[in-house]
Amino acid sequence: MSTLLYRLGRACFRRRGLVSAAWLVVLAAVVTVILTVGSQFDDAFTIPGSESQTALDQLREASPAAAGASAQLVFVAPEGETVVDPQYAQAISGTVTTAAEVDQVGAVLDPFQSRAISADGRAALAGVQYDVEAVDLSADALEQLEGATAEAEDAGLRVEVGGNAFSTTAVTVGPTEFLGVAVAVLVLVMTFGSLLAAGMNLLTALVGIGVGLGGLLAVSGAITLSSTAPTLALMICLAVGIDYALFILSRHRSQLVEGMDPEESAGRATGTAGSAVVFAGLTVVIALAGLSVVGIPFLTVMGLGAAGTVLVAVLVALTLLPALMGFAGRRLRPPAHSRSARREEALAERAGAPTRTGGARWGAFVTRRPALVVAGTVLGLLVMAIPALQLRLALPDNGTAAEETAERQAYDAVSEFFGPGLNGPLLVLVDGLEPATAEQTAGAVAAAIGGTPTGTPGGSTGGLDGVVHAAPQLLPDGRTAIVQVVPDSGPQDEATSALVGDIRDLGPDLEQQTGAEVAVTGQTAVAIDVSDRLAGALLPFSLVVVGLALVLLLLVFRSILVPLKAALGFLLSVGASFGAVVAVFQWGWGADLLGVPTTGPVISFMPIILMAVLFGLAMDYEVFLVSRMREEHVHGGAPTESVVAGMRHAARVVVAAALIMFSVFASFVTIDDVIVKAIAFGLAVGVLIDAFVVRMTLVPAVLALVGGSAWWLPRWLDRLLPDLDVEGAKLSGHTAVERVPEPVGQA
Repeated sequence: MSTLLYRLGRACFRRRGLVSAAWLVVLAAVVTVILTVGSQFDDAFTIPGSESQTALDQLREASPAAAGASAQLVFVAPEGETVVDPQYAQAISGTVTTAAEVDQVGAVLDPFQSRAISADGRAALAGVQYDVEAVDLSADALEQLEGATAEAEDAGLRVEVGGNAFSTTAVTVGPTEFLGVAVAVLVLVMTFGSLLAAGMNLLTALVGIGVGLGGLLAVSGAITLSSTAPTLALMICLAVGIDYALFILSRHRSQLVEGMDPEESAGRATGTAGSAVVFAGLTVVIALAGLSVVGIPFLTVMGLGAAGTVLVAVLVALTLLPALMGFAGRRLRPPAHSRSARREEALAERAGAPTRTGGARWGAFVTRRPALVVAGTVLGLLVMAIPALQLRLALPDNGTAAEETAERQAYDAVSEFFGPGLNGPLLVLVDGLEPATAEQTAGAVAAAIGGTPTGTPGGSTGGLDGVVHAAPQLLPDGRTAIVQVVPDSGPQDEATSALVGDIRDLGPDLEQQTGAEVAVTGQTAVAIDVSDRLAGALLPFSLVVVGLALVLLLLVFRSILVPLKAALGFLLSVGASFGAVVAVFQWGWGADLLGVPTTGPVISFMPIILMAVLFGLAMDYEVFLVSRMREEHVHGGAPTESVVAGMRHAARVVVAAALIMFSVFASFVTIDDVIVKAIAFGLAVGVLIDAFVVRMTLVPAVLALVGGSAWWLPRWLDRLLPDLDVEGAKLSGHTAVERVPEPVGQA
């Protein structure tokens, strides 16, 4: 691999004009497509093959209007008054009439006719049913609905507008999120000591973002792309794009200080550091693409979209960066007698005592008492992971929106005056009814689920626990009915999930008694099924990721212990990250500080995405640190001295890369969208823990503890494994004749 990448780097260096022009053409083509075609998003969460999704598809066929988007108008009277007062009742009736005339609205239920009045009389609830689904609503449909409430507001009522039609909200990226870029630039300048090198690094990352993210948006019309997917792709591509260029450019500048010819140095940097970049990038791509095995379309597109942007970042680092090195020439070499030059010259020395850099000092510290460091580190990470034992998963709803949004205020008003269940009612589809007895059969199903009303408000006898009421409705085809089941718990509560299971357990008995097919559906049931599918896929996905780590590291390091240690360290990082997410987003520790709108279950797909991304980053740091340690060991260094020497050479770059990753991810925590906020927080914490605690503390301590046996590999396995040559050992012959004397003072 290193030889192939070496040739690629030199070719791009020589043909720098052609390579740069090619990337500019690709970027211009992508931008042109976006401006011409535009982009569109679909935030519908579907899960093909599940009972809820199958029933929802059947409902769409039987009655498209019944499966359409719905909204809620909550009317609240001033303190001490009621909505049945004449002036308020008249205003509510007028608003209902006006709302029924809004585009794409099929029907509006008058709260006085449906008796949707709160127990204290202060609030009324009008249900709005659209003829189309949320993704098919016109751009101003919701604004028209909000405008229809003017009469009620003028009468003195507080009107909140919400419902699942408001759940599709685009994720916006503001200037705050680019603070991470500013921090990244600062880290790059401090690392390189050169504005030219820092600017080149950032430029390649921006080109990668433009092509990768632009390409994803360009095809959004042909795929089911959620509004969260581009933000996730942007966050990951920005972080890895900067880091991948950092690794290659750092190696290039070090070699220039040693007196290597710029073209040869570009080739060798691409062949050595570029090999690690390819390895790290492919691990991220494979892990993200592996999300497709879960079988949930929106998650598949999200994973493949992010994987595509990472692949573009790798290609940019391997081709455009060497081309830019060609334009810069020797100007990338740190000026003679500068701090950067002295540091690189010191690191290049192989004779005498090793330079006491920060990395070397830290390596010496953790290897002095390796057993104590290992025990303390593992114990600390296990303690951090304790909250992860209470991890609960759910999809977001209007209850997780920011408090100042209309949908969140309507959600809270419904919960306050009517109970949380009306924010996420369940739909029970009763299909295959006999027209002559359809209404009677639907009523029997409703009675079996919700019981028989007693005449007391909210009271009933029989039925399932946790049901406020169940109301049947016969659809126009006469053979299908829906039963709206209102739980006494919220959409994300465990009690609601348990109720869905109870209704499904009751289904076979109802089918035997009525001869009809009974299935639970609706947005709440679909969300529960998605969460259950993702929770069930978490363990198999973890095994696949860990198994992949073992195989890849076995190929790279030709060792048994190093892959095992890396995989276990990865699991510790993930566990600690999950623990931090649970502590903040479920328990509320520091939630106000981070702007978390509400606490509750963690977003269902956050754990799998976090594992996929963190896996690639962890292996990235592992390769750059341990490969330098192995290189020192191969050259005859003692086990502990090799570990310290590897830290001396690689620690600074890994620290810079981790700080850049952390700053980028942390800046996205400021986004209001709770999905992006949770993923960004988990990744930011995971990067810090994995880079500084696991890779730079636990790894050197373990390697010092086991000594030379860390590099043991059975001979028969050594003969079977291909030699990837990540360290670039085969390139030593190329560089021997390419070093040229550097004039004194040459920059």
